[in-house]
Amino acid sequence: MINTIDSQTSVFLLITLACGLVAFTVLFFVLRKLGKSPKTMLPLNFAGKIRIPLALFMLALILRIIKTNDEVLSIIDERVLSHSSTLLFILSITWALIVIIKAFKRHILTKYDMSATDNIHARKVYTQFNVLERVLIFLIILFAVSIALMSFDSIRSIGVSMLTSAGIAGIIIGFAAQKALGTLMAGIQIAFTQPIRIDDVVVVEGEWGRIEEIYLTYVVVKIWDKRRLVLPTTYFIEKPFQNWTRNSSDILGTVFIYTDYKVPFDALRAELTRILENTDLWDGEVNVLQVTDANNEMVESRALMSAKDSPTAWDLRVLVREKLVVFIQENYPDSLPRTRVEIQAEPGSKTPSQQKNDPGKSDLLRKEN
Repeated sequence: MINTIDSQTSVFLLITLACGLVAFTVLFFVLRKLGKSPKTMLPLNFAGKIRIPLALFMLALILRIIKTNDEVLSIIDERVLSHSSTLLFILSITWALIVIIKAFKRHILTKYDMSATDNIHARKVYTQFNVLERVLIFLIILFAVSIALMSFDSIRSIGVSMLTSAGIAGIIIGFAAQKALGTLMAGIQIAFTQPIRIDDVVVVEGEWGRIEEIYLTYVVVKIWDKRRLVLPTTYFIEKPFQNWTRNSSDILGTVFIYTDYKVPFDALRAELTRILENTDLWDGEVNVLQVTDANNEMVESRALMSAKDSPTAWDLRVLVREKLVVFIQENYPDSLPRTRVEIQAEPGSKTPSQQKNDPGKSDLLRKEN
């Protein structure tokens, strides 16, 4: 009788495993076909990424089915099977949700081109989805770990006793976590209000750079010399900073030229126009030269020009500054900055020219020589 029962149990286990394997194969095949179809939002490699979570889910389902057999329960403790299947369910569902969120984000972002010249809307969408993705994954993992811990009675009782017996410690932990929670909330606020976006040009802590990454708790700024400046998300909520691409990428550039009062300003304006019209760096919008200051030594002239973005504006400013300096050197060298010294003779004394023409003085110099 015992051998018959053992045989029935073995057949039951084999059938259960076979059904689970067939179900896994069919689902994997269907997901792979859907991934290849252009009508669905699933990426091509979605089946490969969901394969392990799907296998864990089928294994958890098999353990649930096996638990219904009394003969198996006589060999394996029911609590072991129950907890194992529960943990596998939690792990597989959590993993699958994360894969689905990433696939959905990738499907949406493929519609936006970050390499375009006017990519403000694309950067806005990229920022929102990147931050929201991290928020959702964090909440899903936190929720999954909480459910997994609550499935164990011993851990749950220990947790309850700790919370009830450590009120003061809980208050201290709460104050300690206040800053961390504020940083998380700042990350969520950045996702919606968007004072910064991915690839924004900013000036922070005296450094010029681009927003490279935005996380829940910190932001990475790629500085122009390839260094990385890491700042907490609260920095962009609490402190002032410059965002050069908040509404548009175009920007004005300035070049200051210091010359003598003799400089012909009309000639400078004409040269500035010629320089701008002969370079692709200028966007054709702004071309102005103005005298912005004058003191007892020199005149300050400001050349104002526009470009499509800040890197181009920097290159344009460097070019205009060089060309204007060369233009003044070659055509108006007398207009370069200079310092004038005027020597006034005292009353009754002779000037150097008068002394030179004085015969008596000349005779005296000849005798001394």
